[in-house]
Amino acid sequence: MKRVLRTVGILVCLAGLAVWLVLGANRGWTKTSVQVKKIDPITEQEFVEWQNKFVPGAEFLVGSLFAGSLFVGISFFLRKTSAPTGQALETNL
Repeated sequence: MKRVLRTVGILVCLAGLAVWLVLGANRGWTKTSVQVKKIDPITEQEFVEWQNKFVPGAEFLVGSLFAGSLFVGISFFLRKTSAPTGQALETNL
């Protein structure tokens, strides 16, 4: 069980980091729309257009690292597994 929790924790951390890097690595807050500057072909003036796009922010990265670390941390508080229940230890008194 310890190994499973540690593996899941590491995978959550790596997945959060990968998603954050691939989708924009925004060091600010998460954004659901972004500004795109365009130039009007007729007047040649620059204007801003908003596009719907998810860009994860720093809180997304910190949240995934915290969740993964929580899994790994919990694994340190678990006891080692005991002997299978079918095998009883005999003692000579």
